[in-house]
Amino acid sequence: MLEVRHDLARWVGRLSAAAFDARLSSKRAVDRSGVWRFRELIPPVEERFIVTRGEGATTLYPIDADSALARFAGAHHLWLKHEGENPTGSFKDRGMTSGVSTAKRLGMATVACASTGNTSASMASYAAIAGMRAIVFIPEGNIAFGKLSQALAYGARTVQIAGDFDAAMRLVEEVSVREGIYLLNSLNPFRLEGQKAIGFELLQDLDWEPPDWIVVPGGNLGNNSAIYKGFSELHCLGILKRMPRLAVIQASGANPLYRAFRAGASVVTPIEKAETIATAIKIGNPVSAAKSVRAIKETRGVVEEVTDQETMDAKAMIDAAGVGAEPASCVTIAGLKKLTAAGTIKPEERVVCILTGHVLKDPDATAKYHRSELTGFTTPHANAPVRCEATLDAVMRAIC
Repeated sequence: MLEVRHDLARWVGRLSAAAFDARLSSKRAVDRSGVWRFRELIPPVEERFIVTRGEGATTLYPIDADSALARFAGAHHLWLKHEGENPTGSFKDRGMTSGVSTAKRLGMATVACASTGNTSASMASYAAIAGMRAIVFIPEGNIAFGKLSQALAYGARTVQIAGDFDAAMRLVEEVSVREGIYLLNSLNPFRLEGQKAIGFELLQDLDWEPPDWIVVPGGNLGNNSAIYKGFSELHCLGILKRMPRLAVIQASGANPLYRAFRAGASVVTPIEKAETIATAIKIGNPVSAAKSVRAIKETRGVVEEVTDQETMDAKAMIDAAGVGAEPASCVTIAGLKKLTAAGTIKPEERVVCILTGHVLKDPDATAKYHRSELTGFTTPHANAPVRCEATLDAVMRAIC
């Protein structure tokens, strides 16, 4: 896979954390963006080509050590970086502003992607703003309707493939080569450059004092790869003094990186059929696998897997904390719980969990959990609605 390499030597001694911080008070669109604020380390695009929706600037939620969520996770110093607060509801907007801006600079008329939902929603939105045609390939029956509705609403040509994500990915690559369409999946190195900014911004949120661990969901594996790349660049510039460790969490039914990590293998072998309720990471053949292996190795990181039951229980805890996220995001807290229980992550270490998508991305999973309608699941943290007669006495009994 291609990778963008910046001429970092030109910025040594010239680029500082203070320079990035100074832009926080600006009213310019490129400074308000949580991606283009760090533009010296994003692919160079003239401002007239930049397509932005003010992405980034997401909240870093501190979780009180005495809270139910912190006790559940076993972490005393915990933060949640909520990328679901991006314009289309997921972290994909950070990569898409960079990818679509690059496509516009190159004069491309059509962009395409394969998607389990979030990528298609983001690409369709940014393509519409840029005046480009968008084509998305989705696996039939394996996408949350909250995400599919976004792609349709933003005007993308949506093709439902009779197969899984990996089949859709294979076909979109073939079509893009044949028709000269600009592909915007995470194998696009310019898109991953935008995703680096998740790491830049969370460091800025923490006054440039790195946490001990960053916990990230693992699907196509572009996110952890991008965050590592951004950190390594900041380290070379002397802005980051210490590299955080990465923990990548996969669903047990879609876990090729975990299997490779447990086997001590340097090559990730795809799994034939991915299965998980966390549709955003339901990927058996991740395109950024090689980069992800490097990121884990270079940060002395770890890979963990969690069951769908563990994911949904963690989701109930995150939601009840007033933050909320889609299932794929919640593997981070489920994985952190397992890693602290095993002693891999110490309770006193500083941990940032990345939440990748908004709670409304998959409302069916949430409602079914709380109504105890998920087949094969127990629901220990359910908050079921209460039915009552339309009388004052009945209502008073229901709320007491």
